[in-house]
Amino acid sequence: MGMTMTQKILSRKAGKQDCAPGDLIEAKLDFLLGNDITTPPAIEIFEKNGFGKVFDTDKIALVPDHFAPNKDIKSAEQCKRMRDFAKSQNIKYYFEQGQEGMGVEHVILPDNGLVKPGDVVIGADSHTCTYGAVGAFSTGVGSTDLACSMAAGTTWFRVPEAIKVELKGKIGPYCAGKDVILYLIGKIGVDGALYKSLEFTGEGVSELSMADRLTICNMAIECGAKNGIFPIDEKTIEYLDSRVQGGYKEAPDWLFPDPDAGYSQVVTIDLSEIRPMVAFPHLPSNTHAVGTFEKIKIDQVVIGSCTNGRIEDMRKAAAVLKGRTIAEGMRAIVLPGSQRVYKQALSEGLLEIFVDSGCVVSAPTCGPCLGGHMGVLAKGEKCVSTTNRNFVGRMGHKESEVYLAGVEVAAASAVLGYIGSPEEL
Repeated sequence: MGMTMTQKILSRKAGKQDCAPGDLIEAKLDFLLGNDITTPPAIEIFEKNGFGKVFDTDKIALVPDHFAPNKDIKSAEQCKRMRDFAKSQNIKYYFEQGQEGMGVEHVILPDNGLVKPGDVVIGADSHTCTYGAVGAFSTGVGSTDLACSMAAGTTWFRVPEAIKVELKGKIGPYCAGKDVILYLIGKIGVDGALYKSLEFTGEGVSELSMADRLTICNMAIECGAKNGIFPIDEKTIEYLDSRVQGGYKEAPDWLFPDPDAGYSQVVTIDLSEIRPMVAFPHLPSNTHAVGTFEKIKIDQVVIGSCTNGRIEDMRKAAAVLKGRTIAEGMRAIVLPGSQRVYKQALSEGLLEIFVDSGCVVSAPTCGPCLGGHMGVLAKGEKCVSTTNRNFVGRMGHKESEVYLAGVEVAAASAVLGYIGSPEEL
């Protein structure tokens, strides 16, 4: 039987002719990632085990983004621990706040051309699966795995089964990658792809922008998937060519699923049938199409994060907010996903639109997404957020509520004061 994209990548990096679901393999790693929450414990393990030097100073990125800019003394000490380690190890890709290329980890790695088709990438963050959008096998690990992998340059995997997600049709107005992945999660459930690879295919792939694909792969973990991955096409090549050092002109000729590849399940999605989606508390699978539920008054809107903090997202939000003012009593926070996105949004006049509409524009940070800082919810408050999780207490008090949505629904809801669509404005 033939192999899926994931199986092909893993077999090559393990030095094998082929591999099958369930095989245990040790694979070479092309890139590693840690942030200010997960890296300090990894450093402690690294040093306690006497590992000495990292395996490759050019294949590790350390990104202070979760509690940075530092919210308190503890977060400052965490970032300093990571900063000192990066300096002592001469790690090339340490992204300090405010520097060119800095931002939320899963925005800046692909945007800086650090992940490529056929790569095996691990990160001590569950949303590392984002990079499947550029044809990489990319998945999250724990701090212990990060520590050992920084020393060895390899790690072990159990080869996952795959679910084939066939996309067809054309995507409708006010719909984007966020709506597609929420629709899929609602269809198969939060454990519907448990330790499986979500492999997207079909004519509908060409309908999706790279921002859409990055968002979809980012949230593959929200239905339990080990990774999400897209095939390489002209949009991928164009995206990579402008970012990868030296350019990128052609995908590896082997990096496509075999016609007889085996899948545990096939899910077909007609993009034309998807409407703007909202995931109600307290699971990403609790999805509803906008317009199918009664008005829900909200207190806060958050636009940004590693899911929807790219320049395309900023443009969409600005298009909805331009010439409008957010509802009385509303708090709206906009977080460009990187310093580069921030600067571009500034040059295009988008930040002025946000400020004029009554929004707060924040530095690039994960802060509100995990209830860390700069947007924490109080008891009983409701928030529409373009982030990726809405578990109990995710953004603050355990009795607050988070509704996940795409950028245009979030922006429209900020103006309306309740969860709604741009069509209502």
